[in-house]
Amino acid sequence: MTEHPRIPLAGVIGSPIAHSRSPILHNYWLKRYGLKGHYIPMDIAQADLAEALRMLPKLGFVGLNVTIPHKETVIALADIVTDRAALIGAANTLIFRSDGKIHADNTDGSGFISNLRQHAPDWQPKVGPAMVFGAGGAARAVIAALIEVGVPEIRVTNRTRARAEALRADFGAKVTVVDWVQSAHMLDDVATVVNTTALGMIGKPEFNVSLNELNPRALVNDLVYTPLKTGFLTGAAARGCKTVDGLGMLLHQAAPGFERWFGQRPEVDAQTRDTIMGL
Repeated sequence: MTEHPRIPLAGVIGSPIAHSRSPILHNYWLKRYGLKGHYIPMDIAQADLAEALRMLPKLGFVGLNVTIPHKETVIALADIVTDRAALIGAANTLIFRSDGKIHADNTDGSGFISNLRQHAPDWQPKVGPAMVFGAGGAARAVIAALIEVGVPEIRVTNRTRARAEALRADFGAKVTVVDWVQSAHMLDDVATVVNTTALGMIGKPEFNVSLNELNPRALVNDLVYTPLKTGFLTGAAARGCKTVDGLGMLLHQAAPGFERWFGQRPEVDAQTRDTIMGL
């Protein structure tokens, strides 16, 4: 008899999950590189999460991407948590190891930096402050990454100031909290600006902070990628700023997990972007 090795399985878990573009991306890479494997979306409720993480490796799963509302919960369920996932307080990538242990990581920050470096290779993070709009999980990943690459000061503004204050408590002296209503006046000397909120996303309110005082030499990034050209990026470009859309972060954060699960480091290029956007 011929022994048939298991075909590796991976997927993305969340609730809801039907909107996720991760299956399109990972299955495109599997086909592109001629690899055996499958990647599927799974809508798993919070109450079933712990049981699912115990069962999926037995079914042949080698790992998972994790999205809302499970990114914080899986930290407590994992056996091994990377330093960056612990600092951010959330994981987006799980690896089911051969010894039975669950390894949790967060690749959002590295995906964020890789996106900026790919599309703005002249970006110099150390030359001036950064302004981060928002104080949710994405902001935590962005702040951790900005600190790691040497940004000297990170100004955080959020419509609920208490959430921004919590980030300063967690990340330390490099973080300065700015009132949302004052944020427009704190942009004249920034080198990097990032919108981590959902403002400007299709179906959400527009980004409503004036960019009239924005430093025209700043690099401006919006994590929103539906639409690719948000009002925030359009306004920044009108000021003369270099802008980077949010799609690249989605692609780059996915690459490390794909490599660990399927054994091939995928390339993030124009063809990948076109595929994920359905072009």
